[in-house]
Parts: sequence; C-alpha cells; structure tokens
Amino acid sequence: MDRYCKRRKPIRNFTCALTAASLLSITDLAVKWVVTTIVMNPPRRIPILPFFDLVLVFNSGMSFGLFSEPGVWGPKILSGVAISIVGLLIVWLWHVQRMNEVIGIALVIGGAIGNVIDRVRNEAVTDFLSLYIDPYYWPVFNSADVFITIGVICFLLPKFGSELGVAHSDKIARKTRSHNISIGDE
Repeated sequence: MDRYCKRRKPIRNFTCALTAASLLSITDLAVKWVVTTIVMNPPRRIPILPFFDLVLVFNSGMSFGLFSEPGVWGPKILSGVAISIVGLLIVWLWHVQRMNEVIGIALVIGGAIGNVIDRVRNEAVTDFLSLYIDPYYWPVFNSADVFITIGVICFLLPKFGSELGVAHSDKIARKTRSHNISIGDE
C-alpha cells in the first residue's frame, strides 16, 4: 500500500502541473486577445503608473526583441526551439522531487506554450507591458513572459518547497519520535 501511495503522488503532481500549464497558456492567450481587440483598439500608449504603461508591440524575434528580423523561417525555428524546450521540461517534470520545481516547470511550460501559439498565429509574439524609469525602458513583455520569469525564480528558490515524497507532518513525526526515544533512553 505504501509503495502505491508513493507512486500516485508523482503522477498526480505531474498531471496537476500540466493542467496548470494548460490553464496558464489559455489565460495568456485570453489576456492577449483582450488587449489587442478591446484595450488597445486603436493602438496607443496607456499610462497606468508613473513607471508602467500599456503599449502594443508585435515581437517577431526572441525575448527582448533579439533577432527581430528572423526572416521567413524565423518564427518556425523559434517555435520549434520552444517546443523542444517544453518537451525537455515535461521529461524533467516527471522526475522532480521538490514542489518549487513542479511550480516552476508548470509556469515556464504555460508561458512558453502561450508564446508559441501566439507566434504561430501571428508570426510574432504580442507584447503589451512596459516598465520604465525615464529615460530607461525595459523591453516590452507580456503575461507569458511574467509566468516564465516567476517559474525561473521558483527554480532559484530551492528551499521554497518540500520534497514531494515526504509530507511535512511526516518529518515532524519522525523528529518527535527520535526526540522521545532519546529522552526515554536516559
């Protein structure tokens, strides 16, 4: 029975992470649709805060506008690279042991898939979030980029999650038992 429970937990976490990634992709695409068809129709700069505006930019290159003139094959190559990375992340997801890795991979996959679908549909990625401190501007980005960034931060915080195979209460119970044994031995 114990072996059965240990096998089910990684499968459940894998399934939940892929479901979350799918929902994040759908959310990203829905936000991009609202921004392009309602909020930014017609395209303009909308000041939100003294350091944050909404603007509409179509990025045909990679992140931060790198390789913005990719040619005819550029969107296909960039999409292929992103899909390959997502495939590797799915394999990694199957083997992860920490909750921060599960969350991080789900966020990165969700953001990457949202950007790939956007790139395939539009031959560019729709960006609309602009941060700046006059006269310095961060490259315009989108909700998928936010998901990816938060996912990477989750990878950088290894103490964020506990191991999936051992519940926190089990760790406390083991510490309590070992403490009780050492007290009873005196």
